[in-house]
Amino acid sequence: MNEILKVEQKYNKLRHPHYERRAEHIKNLPNFWSTTLLNHHQISSIINPVEEEVLKHLEILEIEEFEDIKSGYVIRLTFGDNEYFENDKIEKEINLAGEKPCTATTPIKWKEGKCFIKNDDENNPNETMSFFEWLIRNVDPTLDDIAEVIKDDIWPNPLQYFLCPALDATNDTYEEFLDDEEQLEEVDDEGGSEEGSEAEGGSNKVASEDDVDEEEEN
Repeated sequence: MNEILKVEQKYNKLRHPHYERRAEHIKNLPNFWSTTLLNHHQISSIINPVEEEVLKHLEILEIEEFEDIKSGYVIRLTFGDNEYFENDKIEKEINLAGEKPCTATTPIKWKEGKCFIKNDDENNPNETMSFFEWLIRNVDPTLDDIAEVIKDDIWPNPLQYFLCPALDATNDTYEEFLDDEEQLEEVDDEGGSEEGSEAEGGSNKVASEDDVDEEEEN
């Protein structure tokens, strides 16, 4: 099991340059993250009209896994100037270590009269939480489907949810973005292959440094 974890950690580091390049391309695509979230059936179902407007100011969404990968991760949202709150970043930390997994979120500094989140005593337990209610509240991470969807489904390949008929497939930014997504999939495929080999008894070695360098040059 430790060998598999080492392989996962290695390939997690290999993905970082791809994610950084992807972030640069995303900056040139207006409303990328808000469109991506709204096009995901599970996430869009908890976004209300006010939140839809707020998310238009979402410039960056990223996942930062803890160093050992298995003990947790951070969902980080970076916002541009907006009329609702002062924060430029809101982080939700999912901690899976210990006997009682927990979450913690950056307090939101609301601008005067702009808080659109209900107080805890106003919540109906039978109502589904909205996106920002989920974001600021401590939820049992073992039961948090939203965090898992963002980390495991949206973050690895947001392009599949961003794409729509209105997007011009000849756009240079789109083409560069697609190239990076394909390279990232190659890294994931190789990582999965290595994990399988390690699990079967370690008959295959982790890619050599030359292989890593060659892959990054591609």
